[in-house]
Amino acid sequence: MTLDIRTIEPSLLKAELLRLRDEEHMDFLENLIGMDWGEEGGLGVIYMLQSTTTGKRANLRCSTTDRVNPVLPTASDLWDIANIYEREVFDFYGIKFAGHPDMRRIFLREDWVGYPMRKDDKPEEENPFDPQHMTNEPLADTTSEYELLPDGMIGKAKENAIFTDEDYVVNIGPQHPSTHGVLHFRVALRGEIIKRVDPVLGYIHRGVEKLNESLTYPQTLALTDRLDYLAAQQSRHALCSCIEQAMGVEVSDRVKVIRTMMDELQRIDSHLLFFGCLCQDLGATTAFLYAFRDREKILDIFEETCGGRLIINYNMIGGVLHDLHPNFCRRVKEFIPLMRKNIQEYYDIFADNVIAHNRLDGVGVLTKEQVISFGCTGGTGRASGWHNDVRKLEPYAAYDRVNFNEITFEKGDSYTRLIVRLQEIMESLSILEQLVDNIPEGPVQEKMKPIIKVPEGTYYTAVEAARGRFGVFLESHGDKSPYRLHYRATGLPLVAIMDTACRGEKIADLISIGGTLDYVVPDIDR
Repeated sequence: MTLDIRTIEPSLLKAELLRLRDEEHMDFLENLIGMDWGEEGGLGVIYMLQSTTTGKRANLRCSTTDRVNPVLPTASDLWDIANIYEREVFDFYGIKFAGHPDMRRIFLREDWVGYPMRKDDKPEEENPFDPQHMTNEPLADTTSEYELLPDGMIGKAKENAIFTDEDYVVNIGPQHPSTHGVLHFRVALRGEIIKRVDPVLGYIHRGVEKLNESLTYPQTLALTDRLDYLAAQQSRHALCSCIEQAMGVEVSDRVKVIRTMMDELQRIDSHLLFFGCLCQDLGATTAFLYAFRDREKILDIFEETCGGRLIINYNMIGGVLHDLHPNFCRRVKEFIPLMRKNIQEYYDIFADNVIAHNRLDGVGVLTKEQVISFGCTGGTGRASGWHNDVRKLEPYAAYDRVNFNEITFEKGDSYTRLIVRLQEIMESLSILEQLVDNIPEGPVQEKMKPIIKVPEGTYYTAVEAARGRFGVFLESHGDKSPYRLHYRATGLPLVAIMDTACRGEKIADLISIGGTLDYVVPDIDR
């Protein structure tokens, strides 16, 4: 869709954000996107807000032309997710958010010079690679909170402590078998009880959004598969759809059905790995092997049609790479009853096991209000009673022609988050069953120009990825490369809420809580 964005002055921003939250009930901050519009447009932020009760949306743009000392008021006291979003914007654009309690870098090293997402930044010159003189990464235990003065300038910074000398701090990661990637948590303990969780990100950051600015639109597709490798089909689907909608391209019904089926196979693939890794984290190796046994069948289907198993370059702008393999429908129809039968095994050996109940029941409880404030969509949000499924709320592809249930519960604990995903596998199988014998005829590719240029404008498309709402924000200036291409990572809110989910729990439960939140690190470190 084309975004309708309203511009607002920095001095009026905080009051308007407060009004939108309280009067318009905009409780879901879907996106907070850093921008550099050059010398004239300035440095700024785009806020994408939504009401979970009315469905109403609001998009705001706010910027400052002060490139030396850019400052905007914080929204971290209005929506919890703004805390980590604003830190990301500060990290890459240098915009300070007055009133934010923790203005540290979150992806880049504390000693990094410059702000690499700025159009005029030269990171190679300011940060030369010198392995002989590189030191261990410094981690700050204090941070600055800036005050916004009436004249728009920043006052004296207030110093806040992350950890004190009295805190007993344990490092989980960055290399740890149960962080499901290179992820670092600093955890303050009182005995074995968690007082605070401080995430340190960016160990495998690839600078994908910066790279996109120098790539053509077809070239940007290859990087989406490397964001969340368990949602490669869905991420690429979102980007292709965003570009197609911006260009006014309508793909065939055959392509819509194929994309839907691939997305659901990918969802099952992701949930199987989630289940298997959670079981392994808790010592249930047999259940882990069962999950990977079944997942292998999906990867074989992907390989036969798409040519890849994890990194899947199948979706293209205007369709898909080629038609389905002749064996595709047969293998999917063989897989559906097999998977339905095997799901019962998962309950028998793990989900209904007393050990799983003791480790997960009542652990890491999150309320509906908390998951909305942090923007935790997908299974995590639905386990706490938040109906957030994009396939239901904003149907796309072929989701308007299939019947399926949105799985929701109210309890919001670790065990419920497990059950949500097991039941979602069954719903995905139902979707596949409805489509596999009803794939319409038609072209698999629309005719596209050799050089793709997206019309000038601002566009946004979201899909229901394996971990929740994956969004693609695109600002085009009519060139063959995007001016700004931003991805709403599904995993960043899940890491952001770890502190809330873990406080007061035992350190032994941190891994199981993180496992049931189901973050994937490359999606965060995009």
